[in-house]
Amino acid sequence: MLSSTVVLNELEIDALTEMANIGVSHAAGSLRNMVGEQVLLTVPSVAIVSRSEAARVVGERDADKLVAVHQAFVGDISGRALLIFPEANSLELVRAVTKGELPLEDIIELEQEAVAEIGNIVLNGCLASMANMLQRSLTISLPEILRGTGRDFFDASAAAGSEDAVLFLYINFIVKQRDISGYIAIIMDLPAMASLKTLIRELIERTNGEVKADVAH
Repeated sequence: MLSSTVVLNELEIDALTEMANIGVSHAAGSLRNMVGEQVLLTVPSVAIVSRSEAARVVGERDADKLVAVHQAFVGDISGRALLIFPEANSLELVRAVTKGELPLEDIIELEQEAVAEIGNIVLNGCLASMANMLQRSLTISLPEILRGTGRDFFDASAAAGSEDAVLFLYINFIVKQRDISGYIAIIMDLPAMASLKTLIRELIERTNGEVKADVAH
């Protein structure tokens, strides 16, 4: 149970989900161009949970070792974004990017670089699109590869004495013609979530104002 948290109402969650959907559609288009195959990115859930609950959800879905592309973002809102998938999928992702034309030893050598580039495309596409809709700018770090379990990823974001809560934006990531699936988690602490809530309210007010103006005309 969280001792204190930021509550998003239904309208705010709908707006956040729509922002995420637009962001991932841009990212899917960029990734489709890169791999030459259909990429599906969907946003089935947005929730504010504890770090331990986020780790549990990830662990239940994938008990095996995981790979994550991690990027931090700072600005009016700050946090961390992770593209997470089973480690077994990472070589298959490289095969998708290289169109399966390289021998296995070359694919293994390219894995780190190719996975980081894929993560950079997906995470940047999501974050930049969301920031644009909120009319704010973000500075996004270079991609970093993490390996481990869900608990490793979420505990790594916990600063000493920080509030034990994260915004868990769960996005399915599927390359259709290949056995590749993963998901994106965007992790934010309570102060960042409070800032996000304010920005979402401003977005809703702007949108309602534009709708009323259109009706008036």
